[in-house]
Amino acid sequence: MNKTIVQKLKKSEKDAFCKAERYYTILSAINDIGLTQREIQLVSFTSIRGNISYSNIREEFCERYKSSSPTINNIISKLKKVGVLVKDGSKIKVNPMIVLNFENDIVLEVKITNG
Repeated sequence: MNKTIVQKLKKSEKDAFCKAERYYTILSAINDIGLTQREIQLVSFTSIRGNISYSNIREEFCERYKSSSPTINNIISKLKKVGVLVKDGSKIKVNPMIVLNFENDIVLEVKITNG
């Protein structure tokens, strides 16, 4: 007989950026993507800002996370290869399948099955 176990966890975050980082950390772990902290920060930031294509957005990321432009380029290349970032015309965006509105509360249901 199969039993379903339900475990509820709750975590509050101070802002949308922190909430996005938490979400993409969970997504990376569940899907075995193995994103680094900096990669998660870039995905989160890009998701909230809409894209990471314009120089003013890149500068804002670099200031916020103490990073550099070459680092951003390397991360973008990796994240495009794994399908987390996509090119939409001339813009680099987070894959629309994994973009949420981080201003809202988020409820995740994770189901791990046998087989």
